[in-house]
Amino acid sequence: MQILRRSSESFCFSNGSIGNFFFAGARIFFQSLDAAIFLFSRVSDIPSESLVLPVISTNDRLTLGCELWDGTIIRGQNEISHPTGGSLQPINKEHASVPTLPSRIKRIFYMSSEGRNLLHEVFPTVNPSVLEQLSKVDCIVYAMGSLFTSVCPSLVLLGTGEIISSRPCPKVLLLNGSHDRETCGLSASGFVTAITDALNRTYGDSHNCLENVPNQYINALVVPRDGDIPVDVQCLASQGIFHVVTVDSVHDPKVGIVFNPKSLIQALADLIADFCE
Repeated sequence: MQILRRSSESFCFSNGSIGNFFFAGARIFFQSLDAAIFLFSRVSDIPSESLVLPVISTNDRLTLGCELWDGTIIRGQNEISHPTGGSLQPINKEHASVPTLPSRIKRIFYMSSEGRNLLHEVFPTVNPSVLEQLSKVDCIVYAMGSLFTSVCPSLVLLGTGEIISSRPCPKVLLLNGSHDRETCGLSASGFVTAITDALNRTYGDSHNCLENVPNQYINALVVPRDGDIPVDVQCLASQGIFHVVTVDSVHDPKVGIVFNPKSLIQALADLIADFCE
Protein backbone atom coordinates (compact mmCIF):
# COMPACT_ATOMS: atom_id res chain seq x y z
CA MET A 1 0.00 0.00 0.00
CA GLN A 2 2.75 2.46 0.96
CA ILE A 3 4.71 1.57 -2.18
CA LEU A 4 1.67 2.34 -4.35
CA ARG A 5 0.93 5.58 -2.51
CA ARG A 6 4.49 6.78 -3.13
CA SER A 7 4.94 5.23 -6.57
CA SER A 8 6.08 8.55 -8.04
CA GLU A 9 8.96 8.86 -5.55
CA SER A 10 12.46 7.49 -6.10
CA PHE A 11 12.88 5.72 -2.75
CA CYS A 12 14.32 2.22 -3.23
CA PHE A 13 12.68 -0.37 -0.99
CA SER A 14 15.25 -3.03 -1.90
CA ASN A 15 17.91 -3.70 0.74
CA GLY A 16 15.59 -2.29 3.39
CA SER A 17 15.71 -3.48 6.97
CA ILE A 18 13.01 -6.02 7.87
CA GLY A 19 12.90 -4.54 11.37
CA ASN A 20 12.37 -1.02 10.02
CA PHE A 21 9.62 -2.27 7.69
CA PHE A 22 7.94 -3.98 10.65
CA PHE A 23 8.01 -0.78 12.71
CA ALA A 24 6.85 1.36 9.80
CA GLY A 25 3.92 -0.95 9.06
CA ALA A 26 2.92 -1.29 12.71
CA ARG A 27 3.15 2.47 13.27
CA ILE A 28 0.92 3.14 10.26
CA PHE A 29 -1.56 0.49 11.41
CA PHE A 30 -1.74 1.65 15.03
CA GLN A 31 -0.98 5.34 14.36
CA SER A 32 1.47 5.10 17.25
CA LEU A 33 5.18 4.27 17.41
CA ASP A 34 4.79 3.38 21.10
CA ALA A 35 2.22 0.73 20.13
CA ALA A 36 4.51 -0.55 17.37
CA ILE A 37 7.36 -0.95 19.87
CA PHE A 38 5.06 -2.75 22.30
CA LEU A 39 3.97 -5.17 19.56
CA PHE A 40 7.56 -5.87 18.50
CA SER A 41 8.55 -6.43 22.14
CA ARG A 42 5.85 -9.07 22.46
CA VAL A 43 6.57 -10.74 19.11
CA SER A 44 10.33 -10.94 19.79
CA ASP A 45 9.89 -11.88 23.46
CA ILE A 46 11.98 -9.01 24.81
CA PRO A 47 12.15 -9.29 28.63
CA SER A 48 9.31 -7.37 30.26
CA GLU A 49 11.70 -5.47 32.55
CA SER A 50 13.34 -3.88 29.49
CA LEU A 51 12.02 -0.47 28.48
CA VAL A 52 12.28 0.77 24.89
CA LEU A 53 11.07 4.30 24.16
CA PRO A 54 10.86 6.27 20.90
CA VAL A 55 12.89 9.48 21.15
CA ILE A 56 10.28 11.24 19.00
CA SER A 57 6.59 10.64 19.60
CA THR A 58 4.93 11.90 16.43
CA ASN A 59 3.18 10.64 13.32
CA ASP A 60 4.74 13.36 11.17
CA ARG A 61 6.87 12.15 8.30
CA LEU A 62 10.47 13.09 9.12
CA THR A 63 13.60 12.48 7.06
CA LEU A 64 17.15 12.41 8.34
CA GLY A 65 19.56 14.76 6.64
CA CYS A 66 23.23 15.61 7.05
CA GLU A 67 25.51 18.47 6.14
CA LEU A 68 29.12 17.77 5.24
CA TRP A 69 31.99 20.13 5.99
CA ASP A 70 32.21 21.03 2.30
CA GLY A 71 28.59 22.21 2.33
CA THR A 72 27.09 19.15 0.66
CA ILE A 73 23.60 18.18 1.88
CA ILE A 74 22.60 14.50 1.87
CA ARG A 75 18.96 13.52 2.34
CA GLY A 76 17.98 10.16 3.83
CA GLN A 77 19.66 7.68 6.18
CA ASN A 78 20.46 5.19 3.42
CA GLU A 79 22.17 7.82 1.29
CA ILE A 80 24.30 8.88 4.27
CA SER A 81 25.44 5.50 5.56
CA HIS A 82 25.17 2.91 2.79
CA PRO A 83 23.94 4.25 -0.57
CA THR A 84 23.11 1.51 -3.07
CA GLY A 85 22.59 3.61 -6.19
CA GLY A 86 19.35 1.74 -6.81
CA SER A 87 21.13 -1.58 -7.32
CA LEU A 88 20.14 -4.81 -5.64
CA GLN A 89 23.53 -5.50 -4.10
CA PRO A 90 23.48 -6.75 -0.49
CA ILE A 91 24.11 -4.05 2.08
CA ASN A 92 27.61 -4.08 3.52
CA LYS A 93 28.24 -1.25 5.96
CA GLU A 94 32.03 -1.55 5.90
CA HIS A 95 33.39 1.77 4.69
CA ALA A 96 35.40 0.09 1.92
CA SER A 97 32.24 -1.33 0.28
CA VAL A 98 30.72 2.06 -0.65
CA PRO A 99 32.17 5.29 -2.01
CA THR A 100 33.72 7.43 0.70
CA LEU A 101 32.00 10.68 1.56
CA PRO A 102 33.47 13.70 -0.26
CA SER A 103 33.90 15.38 3.14
CA ARG A 104 33.38 14.51 6.79
CA ILE A 105 29.96 14.92 8.36
CA LYS A 106 29.43 18.26 10.09
CA ARG A 107 25.97 17.72 11.53
CA ILE A 108 22.80 15.61 11.43
CA PHE A 109 19.35 17.21 11.30
CA TYR A 110 15.70 16.43 10.60
CA MET A 111 13.83 17.45 7.45
CA SER A 112 10.11 17.70 6.76
CA SER A 113 7.75 19.27 4.24
CA GLU A 114 6.76 21.51 7.15
CA GLY A 115 10.26 22.97 7.42
CA ARG A 116 10.48 26.71 6.83
CA ASN A 117 14.09 27.19 5.72
CA LEU A 118 15.77 26.22 2.44
CA LEU A 119 16.65 22.78 3.83
CA HIS A 120 13.08 22.16 5.06
CA GLU A 121 14.70 21.67 8.47
CA VAL A 122 12.58 21.06 11.56
CA PHE A 123 13.54 20.92 15.23
CA PRO A 124 11.63 18.12 17.00
CA THR A 125 11.40 17.96 20.77
CA VAL A 126 12.43 14.78 22.55
CA ASN A 127 9.69 12.49 23.87
CA PRO A 128 8.88 13.59 27.48
CA SER A 129 9.00 9.92 28.58
CA VAL A 130 12.65 9.78 27.51
CA LEU A 131 13.45 12.89 29.56
CA GLU A 132 11.72 11.34 32.56
CA GLN A 133 13.80 8.17 32.32
CA LEU A 134 17.06 10.09 31.77
CA SER A 135 16.35 12.04 34.96
CA LYS A 136 16.29 8.80 36.98
CA VAL A 137 18.90 6.46 35.48
CA ASP A 138 22.11 5.43 37.29
CA CYS A 139 24.21 5.54 34.13
CA ILE A 140 23.92 6.96 30.60
CA VAL A 141 25.52 4.87 27.86
CA TYR A 142 26.16 5.90 24.27
CA ALA A 143 26.09 2.54 22.53
CA MET A 144 28.14 1.18 19.67
CA GLY A 145 26.63 1.69 16.23
CA SER A 146 26.51 4.14 13.36
CA LEU A 147 27.60 7.39 15.00
CA PHE A 148 25.78 9.86 12.78
CA THR A 149 22.71 7.87 11.69
CA SER A 150 22.00 5.83 14.85
CA VAL A 151 23.42 7.69 17.85
CA CYS A 152 23.36 11.40 16.96
CA PRO A 153 19.72 11.55 15.71
CA SER A 154 18.60 10.88 19.29
CA LEU A 155 20.95 13.53 20.66
CA VAL A 156 20.10 16.55 18.48
CA LEU A 157 16.51 16.68 19.72
CA LEU A 158 15.51 19.68 21.81
CA GLY A 159 15.79 18.83 25.49
CA THR A 160 18.29 15.96 25.25
CA GLY A 161 21.47 17.98 25.78
CA GLU A 162 19.86 19.88 28.62
CA ILE A 163 18.92 16.80 30.64
CA ILE A 164 22.12 14.80 30.02
CA SER A 165 24.41 17.71 30.95
CA SER A 166 22.51 18.17 34.22
CA ARG A 167 22.88 14.58 35.43
CA PRO A 168 25.61 13.74 38.01
CA CYS A 169 26.12 10.14 36.93
CA PRO A 170 28.48 8.04 34.79
CA LYS A 171 28.10 9.01 31.12
CA VAL A 172 29.86 6.34 29.13
CA LEU A 173 30.76 6.18 25.45
CA LEU A 174 31.20 2.64 24.09
CA LEU A 175 33.69 3.16 21.29
CA ASN A 176 33.10 1.27 18.07
CA GLY A 177 35.56 -1.45 17.15
CA SER A 178 35.99 -0.28 13.57
CA HIS A 179 35.26 2.61 11.23
CA ASP A 180 32.44 2.82 8.71
CA ARG A 181 31.56 5.28 5.93
CA GLU A 182 30.32 7.84 8.45
CA THR A 183 33.38 7.87 10.71
CA CYS A 184 36.31 7.05 8.43
CA GLY A 185 39.42 8.71 9.85
CA LEU A 186 37.92 9.71 13.22
CA SER A 187 39.80 9.06 16.46
CA ALA A 188 38.17 8.52 19.86
CA SER A 189 38.24 12.26 20.59
CA GLY A 190 36.55 12.82 17.22
CA PHE A 191 33.65 10.64 18.37
CA VAL A 192 33.44 12.72 21.55
CA THR A 193 33.42 15.96 19.56
CA ALA A 194 30.66 14.70 17.27
CA ILE A 195 28.48 13.69 20.22
CA THR A 196 29.15 16.99 22.01
CA ASP A 197 28.25 18.99 18.90
CA ALA A 198 25.06 16.97 18.47
CA LEU A 199 23.94 17.49 22.08
CA ASN A 200 24.88 21.19 21.93
CA ARG A 201 23.16 21.48 18.53
CA THR A 202 26.27 23.49 17.65
CA TYR A 203 25.66 23.93 13.93
CA GLY A 204 21.88 24.16 13.93
CA ASP A 205 19.55 27.06 14.70
CA SER A 206 21.58 29.54 16.76
CA HIS A 207 18.58 30.09 19.05
CA ASN A 208 18.68 26.42 20.12
CA CYS A 209 22.43 26.01 20.72
CA LEU A 210 24.07 25.03 24.01
CA GLU A 211 27.67 25.65 25.04
CA ASN A 212 28.42 22.72 27.31
CA VAL A 213 31.90 21.17 27.34
CA PRO A 214 32.52 17.51 26.37
CA ASN A 215 32.88 16.10 29.89
CA GLN A 216 29.40 17.36 30.78
CA TYR A 217 28.14 14.74 28.34
CA ILE A 218 30.83 12.03 28.50
CA ASN A 219 33.01 11.30 31.51
CA ALA A 220 34.22 7.78 30.69
CA LEU A 221 35.21 5.82 27.60
CA VAL A 222 35.02 2.05 27.22
CA VAL A 223 37.18 0.71 24.41
CA PRO A 224 37.23 -2.78 22.84
CA ARG A 225 40.68 -4.37 22.95
CA ASP A 226 42.43 -4.44 19.54
CA GLY A 227 39.86 -2.10 18.02
CA ASP A 228 40.69 -0.13 14.87
CA ILE A 229 39.82 3.35 16.14
CA PRO A 230 42.80 5.27 17.59
CA VAL A 231 42.41 6.20 21.25
CA ASP A 232 44.14 9.58 21.50
CA VAL A 233 44.46 9.80 25.27
CA GLN A 234 45.98 13.29 25.34
CA CYS A 235 43.21 14.76 23.21
CA LEU A 236 40.63 13.06 25.42
CA ALA A 237 42.31 14.58 28.47
CA SER A 238 42.08 18.02 26.87
CA GLN A 239 38.34 17.38 26.61
CA GLY A 240 38.21 16.60 30.34
CA ILE A 241 37.90 12.83 29.89
CA PHE A 242 40.45 10.88 31.92
CA HIS A 243 38.67 7.58 32.56
CA VAL A 244 39.40 5.19 29.66
CA VAL A 245 38.71 1.48 30.21
CA THR A 246 39.85 -1.24 27.81
CA VAL A 247 37.58 -4.28 27.68
CA ASP A 248 38.10 -7.75 26.18
CA SER A 249 36.74 -8.09 22.67
CA VAL A 250 35.74 -10.75 20.17
CA HIS A 251 35.86 -10.75 16.40
CA ASP A 252 32.49 -10.94 14.66
CA PRO A 253 32.90 -12.06 11.03
CA LYS A 254 30.16 -9.68 9.89
CA VAL A 255 31.02 -6.48 11.75
CA GLY A 256 34.57 -6.92 13.02
CA ILE A 257 35.73 -6.18 16.59
CA VAL A 258 32.95 -6.05 19.22
CA PHE A 259 32.91 -6.14 23.03
CA ASN A 260 32.96 -9.43 24.90
CA PRO A 261 29.47 -9.24 26.50
CA LYS A 262 30.43 -10.47 29.97
CA SER A 263 33.48 -8.20 30.13
CA LEU A 264 31.41 -5.20 29.02
CA ILE A 265 28.73 -5.83 31.65
CA GLN A 266 31.39 -6.07 34.33
CA ALA A 267 33.12 -2.88 33.15
CA LEU A 268 29.86 -0.91 33.27
CA ALA A 269 29.02 -2.31 36.71
CA ASP A 270 32.48 -1.29 37.97
CA LEU A 271 32.08 2.24 36.56
CA ILE A 272 28.76 2.68 38.34
CA ALA A 273 30.16 1.28 41.60
CA ASP A 274 33.23 3.54 41.43
CA PHE A 275 31.06 6.59 40.82
CA CYS A 276 28.88 5.80 43.81
CA GLU A 277 31.83 5.51 46.21
